[in-house]
Amino acid sequence: MSPDQTLKFAVVTTIVVGASIVLGTITAAIMEGKAVMKAFDNMARQPSVADRIRGLLFVTLALLESTAIYVLLICLILLFANPFSSLFGF
Repeated sequence: MSPDQTLKFAVVTTIVVGASIVLGTITAAIMEGKAVMKAFDNMARQPSVADRIRGLLFVTLALLESTAIYVLLICLILLFANPFSSLFGF
């Protein structure tokens, strides 16, 4: 492959990874904010079950954060061990 094609492939991969990491982490952050907001609202309404809500909140936040970590993992794979490079002969 020519250096020009290699450069184009690298640029497209970088743009896709940049967009993916931005969209993936923004979505997770917005959902975490909504979960915390709802949990605090429910804790304020029913203080007697605040401990149960807090436990559920931690589990929910861990699951949402793992989504952002998976996005990061996929982006790192695309950057450093791109499985699509063999399709283009790199």
